[in-house]
This record gives sequence, C-alpha cells and structure tokens, in this order.
Amino acid sequence: MAVTKAIPPESLELYFAEFTQRFLKDGSPEAADVELLDPEMGDQVPVQGARLIGISFDPKKQFLELEFDVGDHRIMDPGDVWAQEEPDGFVNSVAVMHRNGSREVIIIKHVGLRRLY
Repeated sequence: MAVTKAIPPESLELYFAEFTQRFLKDGSPEAADVELLDPEMGDQVPVQGARLIGISFDPKKQFLELEFDVGDHRIMDPGDVWAQEEPDGFVNSVAVMHRNGSREVIIIKHVGLRRLY
C-alpha cells in the first residue's frame, strides 16, 4: 500500500537526490506527467509521458527541478511538498502546493523496459 507523506523543506535536497540515485539511475526508464492545477488559469499539462532522468532541489535558489530527456521543468519557490511512496520506496507521485493556491502534480510511472547495452 502506498503511503503519502510531507517532505520537510530542509529534507528536499537529500530526499530527491536519494530517489534519483536509487530509482532513476538504474537504466530502467520511468515516464512522468506534470499537471498544473491553477484556480485562475485552469488545468494545464506542460509535460506528458516524458522520460524522467532526475529530480533535484536547489536550496540556495529555492527551486525543484525535474530533468527530462526533452528538457527541464522547474518549480520555483515550492510551498508544501508531498510524495506518495510505494512499499519499496519508489515515489509514484509528488504534489507541490504553491503559496498562490495553485499546485503541480507529478505522476511517475514505471515503464518496465530496460536498456540493453
């Protein structure tokens, strides 16, 4: 059963570095969608089905960065950050609450394919 938990601001850098190292650098591609839910602008999907390469947090510049094979997506000055973890620790979704009431939801899916070298 998946567990949803809040990630404290002081833990964001380490949390996403460990997730990236453990699950995204193993040669098995994961795909992700990013959905922006904004009460004023409506729902938008800036990224859909892109291969996720890494997630990082820069504590100095205060942004969460999602690195995809097609480019990057930055979330500036994130408010509350929540992650839903599977029993093995794989993060299948991240929700970022913005101070203006909007939120971004990142859905991460195991693609199930491994590269052959």
